[in-house]
Amino acid sequence: MLYRQVNIAAINGKLPPEAVTSADIESRLKPVYERLKLPEGRLELMTGIRERRFWAPGTLPSEAASLAGEAALEASGIPREKIGCLLMCSVSRDFLEPATATVVHNRLGLPSRAEVFDVSNACLGFLSGMIVLGNMIELGQVEAGLLVSGENSRPLLESTIEKILNDETLTRRTVKPLFASLTIGSGAVAAVLAKRGLTGSGHRLLGGVSLAATEHNDLCRGGNPASGMTDGSETLMNTDSEMLMQCGVEAAAKTWKLFLSETGLSESDFSCYCTHQVGRAHKKLLCEKLGIDIGKDFATLETMGNVGSVSCPVTLAAAVESGALKEGETAAMLGIGSGINCTMLGVKW
Repeated sequence: MLYRQVNIAAINGKLPPEAVTSADIESRLKPVYERLKLPEGRLELMTGIRERRFWAPGTLPSEAASLAGEAALEASGIPREKIGCLLMCSVSRDFLEPATATVVHNRLGLPSRAEVFDVSNACLGFLSGMIVLGNMIELGQVEAGLLVSGENSRPLLESTIEKILNDETLTRRTVKPLFASLTIGSGAVAAVLAKRGLTGSGHRLLGGVSLAATEHNDLCRGGNPASGMTDGSETLMNTDSEMLMQCGVEAAAKTWKLFLSETGLSESDFSCYCTHQVGRAHKKLLCEKLGIDIGKDFATLETMGNVGSVSCPVTLAAAVESGALKEGETAAMLGIGSGINCTMLGVKW
């Protein structure tokens, strides 16, 4: 799909106050490391993640999403009465029913006529939301809308650490599917999309493509649907990290070819790549497979970890804030989510 009328009026990320290092996590897992003879420093060495962030205990995904949403609304300059749609796009949610978007909608005081619902697509949720909202604007159904995502990874981390410490049957082989959960971080991001002419922003959402490789939907599965995703819930994930990386990058390579064909862009047109931040090895393989310059990849992995659906858009926000993406330059948002689904979007800043 290509967009002619969709601008990004604002995009803002919010990082939690608490930093937890990979060394901190390994310190808690010391008994298991000693029993399995795992080398210290393994987690950071393998992933490239020095630290990840966490909200205060008890923080709900809606609270985190609302913080980012408020900042994006203020930065956009668009009156709240013009917001015709609110989408909550994170993996984390306050409860299974109703939509967590309803809590954010109420917190932000948005119009009662706005469409309000959740978009769930694993780590690809925010990019999927951009497509849904972009289509609505392009079709003239709404003039502007707000996308929010608030990831709270503390329950997953705590449940995983408890599992690793208490399951004495774990071996070096069987513990591997749990290690991916130790890379997850928390954060929030929000973006206001609006019809051209409604906003003074010239930042355009150009369009993009999506591709599904759902034969690999069993490579990363997690969560306890009966308990939601709040503090105290028993949330666990099992991830075949090696196969997920290989199959995800293969899907990305196919998507990249479709993306360039659909948009008419080439690798040389891009000043910045904002990828879903997973790990050092993943980034290297992705850039090699797509034939893109790894020097243009804007990295947030070292200090944020894998922030789920927040990862790719918050990387774009950070690239803009740091000056890595300047006015008039073009960026590619390269998203991959377990399932496997892949979406790539072009942004003319």
